[in-house]
Amino acid sequence: VSARIEELASTYGLQVDPGAYIWQLAVGQRQRVEIIKALYRGAQLLILDEPTAVLTPQEVDEFFVTIRQMVHEQHAIIFISHKLHEVLAISQNVTVLRDGKSVATRETAGCTKSDLARLMVGREVRSKPELTAEMVALQPGDVRLELRKLFAQSDRGLEGLRGVDLQVRSNEIVGLAGVSGNGQRELAEVITGLRPATSGQVYLEGQDVTGLLPGELTDRGLAYIPEERMKDGMIQGFSIAENIILRDHNHLPFARNGLLRHKVISEYSDQLIKNYRVKTPSRDTLAKNLSGGNIQKVVLARELSREPRVVIAAQPTRGLDIGATEYVHAQLLDQRQLGAAILLISEDLDEILALSDRIAVIYEGKIMGIFEQEKATPEHLGLLMAGVKEEPTPLAQNDSAGTPPAGTDG
Repeated sequence: VSARIEELASTYGLQVDPGAYIWQLAVGQRQRVEIIKALYRGAQLLILDEPTAVLTPQEVDEFFVTIRQMVHEQHAIIFISHKLHEVLAISQNVTVLRDGKSVATRETAGCTKSDLARLMVGREVRSKPELTAEMVALQPGDVRLELRKLFAQSDRGLEGLRGVDLQVRSNEIVGLAGVSGNGQRELAEVITGLRPATSGQVYLEGQDVTGLLPGELTDRGLAYIPEERMKDGMIQGFSIAENIILRDHNHLPFARNGLLRHKVISEYSDQLIKNYRVKTPSRDTLAKNLSGGNIQKVVLARELSREPRVVIAAQPTRGLDIGATEYVHAQLLDQRQLGAAILLISEDLDEILALSDRIAVIYEGKIMGIFEQEKATPEHLGLLMAGVKEEPTPLAQNDSAGTPPAGTDG
């Protein structure tokens, strides 16, 4: 069985370890397993839901060659994706869903990305975030987050992080690109206090916070938008209001003398639901009954309304439609404008390139290079994501800002 799995993984460019347990894998790696499972069973109809989220640009090209070969061999394939350029590249016909209904079916050859986006959202959608002159001119400030020689173990007991050095400054978005399973989850969890570091340090605004509990980090101004929003970002059986106050339920103004102040909680929740445009019947609706986009809005409302100093955003738009993605991007850019330091962890290179001031690439737990956004290309980033290191030589850190590293004497 293992030999057959390894053969399929090699053939289709979907590398997995047959001996690994599913709980030890990142979301993207689990997706690879599902694809290989279908191929192993000899399925004639394959339904592929966001199959390229775990692949580099070069691997996507190779994967599309494989898909076309499967179609030539009389396989039927349903390709589900929010990446419109991929839909246009691989399909013959496209059906657009909105609010659970089919709104159009077209021959792909007669469609453009703008056409599909308009059908998906019901209005015109910007293909990239709209940056004002003020946003473009904004310069990074002081170092808010610094990682020094950070090592950590994965759930499988292997080295998940291997000497990560990284800085993120105020008024800056640093994008972390990489194929799923290369240390992104370990990095986010070490920074947010959910996983211990085996060595190295995490600094918030010059203070060593390595090993602090998540609540202590929250009190120091750290916000976390987790990769698995329903597992790590929400309690499904709690209402929207209860999820909104999770971080501060035992503090004023939401509690006094150990008792919840329900009127204050209701008013506060209603205000955030309005401000963050959460579509819900009421604040008492259970989280499990919301759509993915509205769940993410609740997470954003809770985390960003606290005026964070540092934001860790891990796969913040995975599984969201174009409208919800546009909203999340706008919120991250607003936080940058307000002075936050943002680490954006994403497997979507288009997202990384559209939002980031600087881009770091991680491979097998190591930072392969850090680049100014304007000097990065999808092709070069894709090579680094696959472990191929070549010119151009990456910048060390953002030397242009001229600010000494946090925690040093300068």
